[in-house]
Amino acid sequence: MGKKKITTPSAEEAQKTHEGADSAAAKAAAPAKRAKKVTQGRVYINASYNNTTITVTDERGDVLTWASAGSLGFSGPKKATPFASSKVIAAIAEKIQATGPTDINVIVKGIGSGRDSAIRSLINQGFNILSIKDATPIPHNGPRPPKVRRV
Repeated sequence: MGKKKITTPSAEEAQKTHEGADSAAAKAAAPAKRAKKVTQGRVYINASYNNTTITVTDERGDVLTWASAGSLGFSGPKKATPFASSKVIAAIAEKIQATGPTDINVIVKGIGSGRDSAIRSLINQGFNILSIKDATPIPHNGPRPPKVRRV
């Protein structure tokens, strides 16, 4: 077990490591990205039999925030209730009150029971609804069915 070799860094190496630590500290201390102020946006309400999901975007379609009944802690059949959808809207309004859009276009998709409640809650939260569009997919009998199986 011989002697341990102790090396001392040269002045240049010490300066480099010191500068690297300063730049890392500067990056960590930099303020978080400021959210831009958005005046108009879109609210997508997806109300299925199992859950209610709400997404808020700007006019270009970039997502500002989203929430669902499941993400708020509702579980099982309670996720698709009108009460859960109104709570989701309240959470969304709280998230975007500082930056988010006040004038919104609403796009509703799905046939769950939270559709109407979500729109009413948007009005009660103080959003100015410019339009409401129903984008629920409607079947049009699709492709030809397969031949009947003969055994």
